[in-house]
Amino acid sequence: MDLPSTIARPVDHELVIKRSRFLAHLAPAGSVAEADAVIAGLRKELWDARHHCVAMVLGTRADQARSSDDGEPSGTAGVPMLEVLRHRGLTDLVAVVTRYFGGVKLGAGGLVRAYSGAVAAALDDAAASGVLLRRELLREVEVPVPHADAGRIDNMLRDWASGHGSVMEPPSYGAVAHLRLLVPQHELAALAADVAAASAGALSPEVGDARVVDVPVPASPARRP
Repeated sequence: MDLPSTIARPVDHELVIKRSRFLAHLAPAGSVAEADAVIAGLRKELWDARHHCVAMVLGTRADQARSSDDGEPSGTAGVPMLEVLRHRGLTDLVAVVTRYFGGVKLGAGGLVRAYSGAVAAALDDAAASGVLLRRELLREVEVPVPHADAGRIDNMLRDWASGHGSVMEPPSYGAVAHLRLLVPQHELAALAADVAAASAGALSPEVGDARVVDVPVPASPARRP
């Protein structure tokens, strides 16, 4: 089962509808306390706004969620925002949409579209700017290599990792060089075969624990719902 994605850094987007300004702010949050700190900071910074509506999703498997309409009609802000986050498969982030009222009532349907649209547009910006992080469960792998061969094998592993969805980690050095990388479970057999081929059978990867890793998603053209 694929893990939910997240974001690497905050993202902002402004949407103007019938003179009302909807300021969407997305921020990474690893806990309710971190999310609450983001919300409190925006309330202080944008103290003169009428509403600060919130949606947050937390947990490695997105199993915690909260939302708030903050004075808007029930169900017109927080829940629609939350649905966008869930539909995009995201977690460990908080979305706050601050509204400055423009003097024209939008109606329930208009508010739903505005709040959900502001979050969706911010996520589109995140995708277009390479802010999204894909989460994967990877296995820790270590390849002990004699120092004389470390440079050549390190280069080989870096090339291999870039084509097999893997991530190189900093090496350590002792009696031998310990080259480290994080590898998808289904690529372990290929890694063992390629390391053996590169070393005439002298080297063998040592597989360790599984770890959840955030991997940058290449920037993509913005989309709109």
